[in-house]
Amino acid sequence: MPRRRKDPRSVALQRILVIDIGGSHVKFRVGPRGREQRFPSGPKMTPARMMRKLRKLLGEQRYDAVSIGYPGLVYRGRIGAEPHNLGRGWVRYDFARALGKPVRIINDAAMQAIGSYTGGRMLFLGLGTGLGATLITNRVVEPTELGHMPYKRGRTFEDYVGERGRQRRGNRKWRKTVREMIADLKAAFEVDYVVLGGGNAARLKKLPRKVRRGENANALVGGLRLWRCGAGRLRLAADVTHGGA
Repeated sequence: MPRRRKDPRSVALQRILVIDIGGSHVKFRVGPRGREQRFPSGPKMTPARMMRKLRKLLGEQRYDAVSIGYPGLVYRGRIGAEPHNLGRGWVRYDFARALGKPVRIINDAAMQAIGSYTGGRMLFLGLGTGLGATLITNRVVEPTELGHMPYKRGRTFEDYVGERGRQRRGNRKWRKTVREMIADLKAAFEVDYVVLGGGNAARLKKLPRKVRRGENANALVGGLRLWRCGAGRLRLAADVTHGGA
């Protein structure tokens, strides 16, 4: 009896390069067991600079496809606006050409949400440099730009619960506002549970009922799952495929 050939798509799923772009760091890993690496980002980080640093650190590591979590608006798999906390030049940058492989791009909070999801209706809130928010309803992923919506006194949600808001108002007031925001959004979206990600999630001493912290590594897990969407696991509200090789 002839041996069955291994499906090449299953091989590819083991060699996904996942890039999680944040306001303070870029993290990346190849495959589910690769070593996580990172380097600083910041307001001067352009896509070209990121690619130079990424290529240097990747070295000879091989990959078959790429997932990118981008800290800003992504529409139909393409970057729709320049980021608030990085340099410029992201909107028209051709990542598929630069990386030489098929690329899928999604909002960074959405990528971490996908890696954190365990079923039902979930709201993911990323408390980092800014505020990322993604709703997953019965396996349908809905990224949002909630962080830049008006909240109080002419300021946005991000102005209050992002890193600049924490530094401006202090930890005590910041924690109080985060708890209030979680309660308001939890009721508004009628979710089963809330997952908190981002570096500042650890600053919350007590968590409300049905709220838990997610692991930052879930962003990299979400990047792997992104290539499995549509296979009975998760369905994206819009096409996320960006380019190809």
